[in-house]
Amino acid sequence: MYKSMHDTIAAISSAVSESGIGIIRISGPDAVAAADIVFRSPGGRKKLSDAVSHTIHYGYIFDREGGVIDEVLVSVMRAPRTYTAEDTVEINCHGGILAMKKVLDAVLHCDSYPGSDNSIVVRAAEPGEYTKRAFINGRIDLSRAEAVMDLIEAKNEYALRNSVSQVRGSLYNKISELRSEILYEASHIEASLDDPENLDFTPHLPHFRDKLSEWKETIGRLMSSFEDGRLASEGIRTVIVGKPNAGKSSLLNLFLGEERAIVTDIAGTTRDLLTETINLQGITLLVTDTAGIRDTSDEVEKIGVERAERALKDADLILWIVDSSVPLDENDIRIASLLSGRRGIILLNKSDLETVTCEDDVRALLDHPYQDNEGGTGSPETIINEYSASEDNIRREVRILPFSALDGSGYDEFIMILKDLFFHGKLSWNDEVVITNARHKLLLAQACESLERVCESLEAQMSEDFFAVDLMDAYEALGTIIGEEVGEDLIDEIFSRFCMGK
Repeated sequence: MYKSMHDTIAAISSAVSESGIGIIRISGPDAVAAADIVFRSPGGRKKLSDAVSHTIHYGYIFDREGGVIDEVLVSVMRAPRTYTAEDTVEINCHGGILAMKKVLDAVLHCDSYPGSDNSIVVRAAEPGEYTKRAFINGRIDLSRAEAVMDLIEAKNEYALRNSVSQVRGSLYNKISELRSEILYEASHIEASLDDPENLDFTPHLPHFRDKLSEWKETIGRLMSSFEDGRLASEGIRTVIVGKPNAGKSSLLNLFLGEERAIVTDIAGTTRDLLTETINLQGITLLVTDTAGIRDTSDEVEKIGVERAERALKDADLILWIVDSSVPLDENDIRIASLLSGRRGIILLNKSDLETVTCEDDVRALLDHPYQDNEGGTGSPETIINEYSASEDNIRREVRILPFSALDGSGYDEFIMILKDLFFHGKLSWNDEVVITNARHKLLLAQACESLERVCESLEAQMSEDFFAVDLMDAYEALGTIIGEEVGEDLIDEIFSRFCMGK
C-alpha cells in the first residue's frame, strides 16, 4: 500500500497497558468523517462533522455489527490549531488493552461499515508520524520535534525542564538568530563582490572579525554544554567495583531504597552484572553492580569478574568500594590499575567499623604502582611504605571519602562530589540552552569548522569569495539542526526512533 503524508492515520497514543484511560488519535483530511462512522451519541442525532473545533463529545464506539465496543469521550480539533496542523480526533476510551485495540480496529476498518463512504480510508500510523507531520506542515522545527521524544523519555527533573525548553523553541531561537546574522554578513559580501566600485567590504572587516569571534564563542558554548547535558538527561553510566564482600550490593540497595541485590557475609555472592536506573537528588545514574574482582578458581565467578572488567571500559564513572575495616590486598592492586585515567569516586566503606585502611593507603595504590625486581606487582604494604617515603606524592583527580552503606553516612558528601565531577557543582542551567542531542553537536562542530576557515582566509588576506563560501557552509550546517537544510532520508531516520502514537 502506497503511504502518503496526505493519508488519514490512526494509532493508540497512550501506553498499551492496563490504565484508566486509553487514547486513539486520528489525524488527516478524513479524521472527523472516519470518527463519525464509528461514533454514536446517546440520542443518535449528533454528528461530529457538525461539531465546533476543540470540543468534546460523549457517546459510544460501535463495531460493524452495531455492537457497542466502549463508552467514550471524543475530542474534535480542526486544522491548523492541532498537534499535526491537520484535522485531528482523539477518542478517549477505557484503558484496557483489548478495548483500545478494538476501538483502533474499528477506526482502521471504518470503510467496511454498512453504508459508509468507501473513499474514507484510514491506515495505521508509522512510528513518529504525527510529529513528522507537525514538522512537515511547519508547526514545529526539527529541533522541537526531536525534543518531543526527549520529553517523553525524560528520566529526571532536569531532563524534563530542558526538553520543555527546547519544545518551546529555545534552541530554534538561538540557531535562527545565528543564521540570520551569518546570512546578513554573507549577503553584504556578495553585494560587494557584485558591485566592487560602490560597495567596498574592506572598511567592514573589523566588524566582521568581531562577529566571527562572537559566533564561534556562542557555538563553542553550545558544544561544551553537550557532555553535561547528555549526562544529566540520559544518566551517568556508573559501574560499582570492589573486591568481594566490600559492600557493593549494600551500596546499590542504599541507592535504591530497597533490597534489590543479595547481601550476605559470603564473598562472591554477585556473579553477573545487575543494572538499575537510580535518581539521586535530580542526578540519574545508570548503575551496574558487578561481581567482586578477585582471583578465583570458580568458573562462573571468573566469568562475572571478566564481565565486570569489560563494563568498566564504557563507564562515565567508576565507584570503587573499599572495605576500610580490613587491610588492602592484591585484589585492590588489580582494581586500582583498572582506574587508570578514569573518573572515579572511591568510597571507604564500613566507616561505622574500626578503620584499618585510610585515604593515603588507597592513594598509594593509585599514584605509585609498585613493580618488584622481577617486574611483578609488589604487596600493598610495600607500595604504601614507598608512597609514604616519596617526596612527590601525586594527588590524582579521584575523590575519596569515608562512607557507610549500612547507615548512609557520607551520602550527602557523595552527592556534592558527584555534582562537582560532572556538573561543575550545579545542576541548574537556568535559561541557558543545553545541547543533549549528538546530531546537534556534530552539526555545530561542522559550523564551527567552517567559521574557522573564514578566519584563516582573513589571516591569509584571501578574496571575499572564500569568506562567502565558508559562511554559507556554516549557515547550512546550522540549518540542518532545525530542519531548514535537511534531506528526506534524514527525516525518516529521525522519526523512525519515535514511539508509534507520537
